[in-house]
Amino acid sequence: MGNNEVWFVTGASKGLGLELVKKLLAEGFKVAATSRSESSLIKELGNTSENFLPLEMDLVDEKSVKNAIDKTVNHFKTIDVLVNNAGYGLLGALEELTDAEARKNYEVNVFGLLNVIRHTAPILRANQSGHIFNISSIGGYYGEFPGWGIYCSTKFAVAGLTESLAAEIKPFGVHATIVYPGYFRTDFLKDSSLLLPENPIEEYKEVRQSENVHKEGINGNQPGDPVKLAEALIKVSQDENPPLHLFLGEDAFNMANQKIVSVQGELSQWKTVSVSTGF
Repeated sequence: MGNNEVWFVTGASKGLGLELVKKLLAEGFKVAATSRSESSLIKELGNTSENFLPLEMDLVDEKSVKNAIDKTVNHFKTIDVLVNNAGYGLLGALEELTDAEARKNYEVNVFGLLNVIRHTAPILRANQSGHIFNISSIGGYYGEFPGWGIYCSTKFAVAGLTESLAAEIKPFGVHATIVYPGYFRTDFLKDSSLLLPENPIEEYKEVRQSENVHKEGINGNQPGDPVKLAEALIKVSQDENPPLHLFLGEDAFNMANQKIVSVQGELSQWKTVSVSTGF
């Protein structure tokens, strides 16, 4: 594939999605970009053109998703690369988050992503080629962060379904990659992208501390460069044998290895119990 590819990027009005679309357009790719607000896309990226299509799309409304994909195919004739980037963070202890707060995070981060896959996969399957990038998080592989249980679990879900997706679409010549970013310098930790519990329980001192650290300390000081992340995704999309698991950022790389070592240690320590359960 070359830069004649058509990319469909969700959550493109800010953060990683915005930087990716800017880089793609600069390199001559064709891009359909979605957001809850078409005007926000136009403000950041310009009006509809031969290479760019801004689309207002509600992830949790399947009709809205189908309409956006239909408009993309009408404009560009096809889709070659899908990037499921849209989503938001939720920081709160499992006990203090309400059912509604937890379900909403799943509705966007998991079921919204599935809506997009469901309506894009037939195009890639018919083309017998293509690539799906599902943006998870290092929190979708290493989940030992107090207060991030619901958010991490949505990203674990994204990772799990992408592993199955990769096996399902491989016979059609289509690739799938789980992207696990670490901390990248975007607005993800700002109030617009990171929600806090409506009814916090003050006894959860470590969770409150995590809120403070992320809002006041890490926000604006993240080590990852979102432009370099965009470059990495473009590079991987052009590889004949792309990875299923892609960790981006030295912090993500190190945390993944830390978990692997920990699991291997527990496997060895508890092997006798693990293998003792057969008839």
